[in-house]
Amino acid sequence: MTDSFPYRLTRLGVVMSPVPGDRGEVEGVLNPGSGTAADGSVYLLPRLVAEGNVSSIGLARVVVEAGVPVAVEREGVVLRPERTWERGAQNAGVEDPRVTRIEAIRLHVMTYVAFGPLGPYTAIAVSEDLRDWTRLGPVTFDFDDGLDVDLGLFHNKDTVFFPTPVHDPNGVVSLAVLHRPAWDLSDIRPGERPPLPGWLPDERPSIWIGFVPLADVQHDVRALTRWQHNRFLAGPEFDFEALKIGSGPAPYRVPEGWLLIHHGVTGRIERSIAPQQNVNYAAGAMILDADEPWRVLRRTSTPLMTAETDDERAGTVPNVVFPTAIEEIDGTPFVFYGMADAKIGVARLERVATSS
Repeated sequence: MTDSFPYRLTRLGVVMSPVPGDRGEVEGVLNPGSGTAADGSVYLLPRLVAEGNVSSIGLARVVVEAGVPVAVEREGVVLRPERTWERGAQNAGVEDPRVTRIEAIRLHVMTYVAFGPLGPYTAIAVSEDLRDWTRLGPVTFDFDDGLDVDLGLFHNKDTVFFPTPVHDPNGVVSLAVLHRPAWDLSDIRPGERPPLPGWLPDERPSIWIGFVPLADVQHDVRALTRWQHNRFLAGPEFDFEALKIGSGPAPYRVPEGWLLIHHGVTGRIERSIAPQQNVNYAAGAMILDADEPWRVLRRTSTPLMTAETDDERAGTVPNVVFPTAIEEIDGTPFVFYGMADAKIGVARLERVATSS
């Protein structure tokens, strides 16, 4: 239950808004990745949306006053939709980056949505300094006959790596990654409903977990794009998640295990390339087992945060809070989140006393 959940979010306000008249941001700045540079500076990597819903990824240093993020200073664009698989007929973009610093390989690892000819798929880029990024390409999936599904056929979003290695279900030291396959093919095959495996506990878009052996990545960083031992982790359970759920920032290590902040969606999704107008995105959370992160120990039954402020309720897609990044500043964790697909807000992550 939320009233006994040991963490809460306290909103602090807007840290980034589109620059008036900037054609590269005219449709919003939102859903950032993040990272801490070698000098201790915290950076956001926001999705910048130009006219026509064409997205690039920028770099902006977080301005801190009295220990609290209050604004950003822009430092340019680090990734644009320049590859054919990032440019579709009706849309183009490198969207919604999630960035995880993985010390075991001494790299910042970015998962992002490449919106190409067949819609949204996950791709990966890596960087040593948050500024220069090397594309590793789209993600692929090892075949697993036991799953009885080809994950490579389906759109996949909301992907993010854990920051430290874990053991996979077979005991192999691995990098774990969360992802969210969506089974609906109607955008590219109107009216088609694919057969799905009978074991699937929920056909709504849900959070999955996959693994990459650490030794493979240390041998060849391109192994980051080949995910194996994929399995269902968590589906919608509560009212604020009625349509679907998806991962937010990289899982954050807490005494109880891994804290995963996620989003839940309600409302009605329209069959249109135009921004949705009848959905509601709220932030929830769950705690995953520290040693077996495919096990959910606790989760919120009501949201940690819903769209309440004017900036969260009015924008390109109204009624959206969409957490995507966690960074510590002077030992305090802050969560950065998209506001109505138009701006970026920040909230303080706080531990609270509970009755259980």
